[in-house]
Amino acid sequence: MLPDKVPEKFWEELAGAPRCVLLLDYDGTLAPFHVDRNQAFPYDGVRDVLETIMRDTDTRVVVVSGRWTRDLVRLLDVSPRPEIFGSHGLERLFPDGSYEILHLEEGVIRGLADIDAMAIQDGLEERIERKPGCLALHWRGLEPRDVQELRKIVEEQWRGVAEGSGLMVTQFNGGMEIRAPDRDKGDVVRLILGEEEEGAISAYLGDDRTDEDAFKAIREKGLGILVSLEGWTTSAAVRLTPPESVLAFLRRWGEVRRGKKGG
Repeated sequence: MLPDKVPEKFWEELAGAPRCVLLLDYDGTLAPFHVDRNQAFPYDGVRDVLETIMRDTDTRVVVVSGRWTRDLVRLLDVSPRPEIFGSHGLERLFPDGSYEILHLEEGVIRGLADIDAMAIQDGLEERIERKPGCLALHWRGLEPRDVQELRKIVEEQWRGVAEGSGLMVTQFNGGMEIRAPDRDKGDVVRLILGEEEEGAISAYLGDDRTDEDAFKAIREKGLGILVSLEGWTTSAAVRLTPPESVLAFLRRWGEVRRGKKGG
């Protein structure tokens, strides 16, 4: 069973580190799940504590999500704005507004278009979320029998097209995704930490199986934290329950690094 408390050694190392990076998943970590994904706003208190961390400390805050960056900007609505990696890392939105997106192979784009057309033909357009390099099929709020029907469509009709086009089929909390394999959350963690100086300390908070790549990537240079009411076999080192324990973690982070901005 994972410990439900961050080791004091971590806070001591954070206090003395020359640099620090806080990497955060969004849905299920900073915000509750919502049947209407466009209404999944942050938990009460999250905006305030993130703004405090970014305003009063030297922390590099990075949000890493499967969502489209444009949706994250609207939902987060914090100032200053953190660095954001969307679509599992295919997109990168810098705090100054500059934007990068990975090039996608023609076969991947064609495969996504074919599956999108199949979804429309199956009458599932309202349950499809279109993002760069990815289609997500959402079933949150449906009865188990209806979820099984959607799984069947993915496995029997979409998977063959996806894999034949070089796409990945993965499950997340509340649905399935068909996406380009070019980057995952672990790749984002390695990229970010590779940009930091030696001795930087970091933490990654995430709630989903899609965060496991990030937990593995951060293990040698920081702390992986599973945000969940229930534990499972994971590469994270600590489990925190949302939202109270997550807010307490973020507040303590701000207190430990306060006064170091610009230092």
